[in-house]
Amino acid sequence: MRFVAIIPARLGSTRLPRKPLREIDGKPMIQRVYEAAKAAPMLKDVIIATDSDEIMALAKQNGWNARMTSADHRSGTERVNEVAQEIFADVYLNIQGDEPLTRPEHISVLLELMERPGVEVGTIKTPCPPEDVNNPNVVKVVSDVVGKSLYFSRSSIPFDRDSTGGSRYFKHLGFYAYRKVALETFVRLKESSLEISERLEQLRFLENGIPIHVAETPFDTIGVDTEADVAKVEEILRKCGD
Repeated sequence: MRFVAIIPARLGSTRLPRKPLREIDGKPMIQRVYEAAKAAPMLKDVIIATDSDEIMALAKQNGWNARMTSADHRSGTERVNEVAQEIFADVYLNIQGDEPLTRPEHISVLLELMERPGVEVGTIKTPCPPEDVNNPNVVKVVSDVVGKSLYFSRSSIPFDRDSTGGSRYFKHLGFYAYRKVALETFVRLKESSLEISERLEQLRFLENGIPIHVAETPFDTIGVDTEADVAKVEEILRKCGD
């Protein structure tokens, strides 16, 4: 199978201005994501999809594969779909440009999932750290016994009504893989009510009856949205370098 990764990178972030170009322990964040993706052996190609001349210039300077995309896209998924119209693949991987702790292992476990017949959309999860169970900035996911997602939420799901302490919580990580038909279907659909309520675009698939399969990884990540996130990631990278 031909697997292609696309990294949507928009410069106009509101919470952390110029986020993809923000240095994380000496490297621009987009560079960390791109290099991690390039190290994944199953990928045929890695493409940065951006609306920024500055990001394009950085990519050209470093010899990275990058494409200019429309500034009108409302989401990274729409940006991925634009590139998918020009590049052939059996599966398109959407790697968020604000995931500087991306590892080749994240990509491999997701693409192994996509090799299964009948899987149209895939993503990954990891055991949720206890301190993040009630954090609305950390998205949780619950799945059925065969690995299909039941729901994604910013709330703590499942709710431990009797406080037994026996519930397992899983954190959703921002990596997606799609076959082309599922990707094209997504961008044609209107925003769903649950998607708008939770501000989680993957709920558009579920509300329209399109299953999302979930693979598990032991490797956590931190999606960078704030200065506090930058500090956490830099601390982790420095410890790994020791």
